[in-house]
Amino acid sequence: MGMNAPLTLALATEHWPIRGSFAISRGAKTEAVVVVAEVSDGKARGRGECVPYARYGESVESVTATLEKMRPELQRGIGCDTLQKAMPPGAARNALDCALWDLEAKRSGRTASELAGLAALRPLTTAFTISLAAPAEMAKAAARAADRTLLKIKLGADGDAGRIRAVRDAVPHVTLIVDANEGWTESNLAANLDACARAGVALVEQPLPQGQDDALARMNRPLPVCADESVHDRTSLPALAGKYDAVNIKLDKAGGLTEALAMVAEAEQMNFTIMVGCMVATSLAMAPAMLPAQKARFVDLDGPLLLSRDRAEGLRYADSLVYPPSSSLWG
Repeated sequence: MGMNAPLTLALATEHWPIRGSFAISRGAKTEAVVVVAEVSDGKARGRGECVPYARYGESVESVTATLEKMRPELQRGIGCDTLQKAMPPGAARNALDCALWDLEAKRSGRTASELAGLAALRPLTTAFTISLAAPAEMAKAAARAADRTLLKIKLGADGDAGRIRAVRDAVPHVTLIVDANEGWTESNLAANLDACARAGVALVEQPLPQGQDDALARMNRPLPVCADESVHDRTSLPALAGKYDAVNIKLDKAGGLTEALAMVAEAEQMNFTIMVGCMVATSLAMAPAMLPAQKARFVDLDGPLLLSRDRAEGLRYADSLVYPPSSSLWG
C-alpha cells in the first residue's frame, strides 16, 4: 500500500481504567495507557492505537516523540511499505502503520482485509485472561469464567504448580493456556512444565527470560511452548528454532499490521504454531490484529474485556467469540 497525498498527524494519550487489577509476574496495573495516532489527507482519516511497554524500553513520551519525528515523512505522503524502513519495530510504528491501513480503507471504500488480499474476516474464539494471584483467588476467577472456551492463566511466581492445579480443579472442561511472562527459572522449569502438562494445559508462553531460554532446546518439552517476549518481528524468528513450538505475534511488538502479516507467513513456513495476542488496550488496538489472527491456532484478543469500559464503537464480544470490526471503528 502506498500513499502520495500529504498527510497530517494528530496524537492523543488516553487512560482507560482496568476492571479491578491486571497482574502478571512483573507486577500489577489498574489502567491501560494508550497512544492514538490519527492521520488525515483532509478528506478521510485513519486511526491506530498502541501501548507503550516499559518491558521493551518504551514510554508514552518516547513513543510520542518517535511519532512526532514522522511529521515531515507524512507531509511527503509516506505509505506502509516505506514506513517499515523509516521506523523500527515497536509501539510507535504500530500506531502509525495501523492508522495508514485504516486511512487507505476509508479512502478506497474497501475493507482492510480486502486490501490485504484476505477473505472476509470471521469471528474468532478468544482467550480470556485470569490474573496472577493466590491459588484460591485464581480458581474463583476461573470458575466465574467457566462458560468460556479458552482461558489464559497468568503464572510466573513461587507456587505455580498449586495455582494451575487449583484452576484446573475449578474448570475441568475449559481449554487452558499459561503465560509465565519470563517468570520461571532453569531450576523450576521442568517441574512447572510437568505441572502444566498434568493439568492438560495446551500451551505455555515464555517460561524463561528472553536471552536465557537455551534450556528449552535441551529438554523434551512435555507440551508446546510459545515465544512471546523472545519474538518481535521476522528477524527474531530464526533464533527461536529448536527452543519454541509456537510464536505469539503482537502488533505492538511487530510494529504494525504490515509486519504482523509478513510474520504469519514466515512463521508458518518455519512450522511454528501461530498465536496472536495483545496488550491491555481498547478495541481500536484489537481490530487490526483480527487480520493475522485469522491464521492463528490460539487467539488472545481480550484486552477490552479487561477494561471497565471500551470505545463506543468497540468490537462485539459474545460468549467466547470476538467479531470483526465495524468500519466506524477501524478498517
